[in-house]
Amino acid sequence: MIRMLNSRLVIFLLLLLSLLTACAPADQPARVAAVDGSRIQDSVAEAGNWLSHGRTYAEQRFSPLSAVNDQTVGGLGLAWYLDLGTHRGLEATPIVADGVMYVSGAWNLIHAIDAASGKLLWRHDPRVSREWVAAHACCDAVSRGVAVWQGKVIAATLDGRLLALDAQTGELLWSVLTIDTGQPYTITGAPRVVKDKVIIGNSGADYGVRGYVSAFNVDTGALVWRFYTVPGDPARPQESAALEMALKTWSGDEWHKTGGGGTVWNSIAFDPELDLLYFGVGNGTPWSRELRSPGGGDNLFLSSVVAVKPDTGEYVWHYQTTPGESWNYSAVESMVLTELRIDDETRRVLIQAPKNGFFYVLDRASGELISAEKYIPLNWASHVDLATGRPVEYPFAHYQDQGRLIIPGPSGGHSWHPMAYSPLTGLAYIPALNVPGYYNHDGGYAYKPGFQNTGIEEGVSDFRALNPKGEREQIRFGVQLVAWDPQTQTQRWQVEHEDLGGGILATAGNLIFQGLGTGEFVAYAADTGDKLWRFQSGTSVMAGPVSFAVDGEQYVAVLAGRGGGAGLVGGPMARAWQGIVNENRVLAFRLGGDARLPAPRKLERSITLSDELRVLAADKARVARGKKSYEQYCYMCHGLDTMAGGVIPDLRYASAQTFAEWDGIVIGGSRAGQGMRSFAEVLSADDAQAIRAYVISRAARLSRD
Repeated sequence: MIRMLNSRLVIFLLLLLSLLTACAPADQPARVAAVDGSRIQDSVAEAGNWLSHGRTYAEQRFSPLSAVNDQTVGGLGLAWYLDLGTHRGLEATPIVADGVMYVSGAWNLIHAIDAASGKLLWRHDPRVSREWVAAHACCDAVSRGVAVWQGKVIAATLDGRLLALDAQTGELLWSVLTIDTGQPYTITGAPRVVKDKVIIGNSGADYGVRGYVSAFNVDTGALVWRFYTVPGDPARPQESAALEMALKTWSGDEWHKTGGGGTVWNSIAFDPELDLLYFGVGNGTPWSRELRSPGGGDNLFLSSVVAVKPDTGEYVWHYQTTPGESWNYSAVESMVLTELRIDDETRRVLIQAPKNGFFYVLDRASGELISAEKYIPLNWASHVDLATGRPVEYPFAHYQDQGRLIIPGPSGGHSWHPMAYSPLTGLAYIPALNVPGYYNHDGGYAYKPGFQNTGIEEGVSDFRALNPKGEREQIRFGVQLVAWDPQTQTQRWQVEHEDLGGGILATAGNLIFQGLGTGEFVAYAADTGDKLWRFQSGTSVMAGPVSFAVDGEQYVAVLAGRGGGAGLVGGPMARAWQGIVNENRVLAFRLGGDARLPAPRKLERSITLSDELRVLAADKARVARGKKSYEQYCYMCHGLDTMAGGVIPDLRYASAQTFAEWDGIVIGGSRAGQGMRSFAEVLSADDAQAIRAYVISRAARLSRD
């Protein structure tokens, strides 16, 4: 009798649960983020979703949706927008699963949004330490996205945590610390989930850390394996046979003092058929091998693509794009998996356009180099030798004897902004840069724990560079959208931009979507590069766009908000956004959309220089010394030549109170809680006053102009 009652009770409860589920409100669907590897792999059945950072494990960033196409795109309009309430850089790619969008914003704030209406379902604040970010994040309070898996939203934070949230409610399920908080690590990259393991790397190579990538159990947060990308203490046994091999490519001990660098801060891809996980490795610390590894050596695994077994992290193969790298030429840029017909044979390949300016095609089973060609003009190497797999460098590229202007500079020919690939056109679409950088050893370099340790003299003193003939010629700056044929290693078409170009989305509608530093969000014809549609967002759009469908309606969505390295550095390209509030928004478009953005808000600001302060601007020696210190410690946040990028305050408009409290802010750290760290460890009070004099001189000049 008891068993019968229990059975009836169970049946009743099941019926009640089914009724409650059926009556669940539309903005809280029962099937929330029920994502696994088979769904991520099934690109056809999941055409309406965007389930992983690159949509599928192949990271092609290609949508099979085609209702919005080269014939209909003229009818595309804003469907909805959501203000995120922050004013920093946005770089995240949204994840869309079954009508719900999940996205991380500035300060790692995580949002769940109804993808059809833009209604906010929940928001989670992981309470990132702003002091940590101010001290250790090179390039703004940014995040490149989240992952979803079996009812969980997985996110990483700038202060080194990995956390899982309930996708239905946003409640915290677990949180683990992934870094040594005694070292200046941060995390900006988006996690991927592979075979019930969360894969995540970290950032911090410019400051001085030892890079690694880790796998954590998706249900508990327990560490499963860790792969270090740089050898540890040479006096002790290494963690793996791969590191024992790598150790032979390093010399001296400077690299061990700084950690060596090699952080895995961006691109990750997975091949389910080969059961291989690929990740890209960043630059070394300091940048120059002459300082980092005196005596030479390739310095593995810096600037490499590495393949490991996803279950154990066991090394399988690597390919190093820039042996002994000395120019901040990371290999963490987008890695795309596809197939190409080469020599009458179909090859499974990995393609990449890393910072060094060469486009690589690798066999993804073996790491064999198939081809490599320049996708931008460059002057550090003539070509890649296919027999050795190594670039053939010009002798002057190593800047041992004097400063050199090298193309590409530290920003690279392509940075974190996602590349896309269309299997329909067979083209890769690269947000390319043709921007030089001045490289010269810092004669006074000494390792500074917790601060940037590039070992490079900051600032560009000459806009001419040596060409391969040893002649000096004027540099041509450029920003392009490049359509590249990986099979023939040739450019199909190119679009010149006035400002920086953001991440790329390719679609089956013969369209390419890209945001620009000018604020435009643009659609181009994928086969020709013709501009077909544009929308002015009111701020820069650098993040990677996505496309998805809800109830048969196709949407295109992107995050808009100026920031990141380029948005902070500012300079002439940022002039359009000076004095404009940097609104952080999610923008979603559909055919027939008729929503409107509010007018941009202007900042109220004025120059407040007393006669006493203006006198300081006349002290040319102090101003010159302040300029040098400013370029070493300040410009990455407050802008080149003090011309801020519209995100961090423009110091030329600082208040009288700020100028009066200068030492307390710069040396004493009185505004650390607002994201302004103390520089007491590297600057004296006299240094701080010299920087103040330089800033005042720029403000005085602006007031005269």
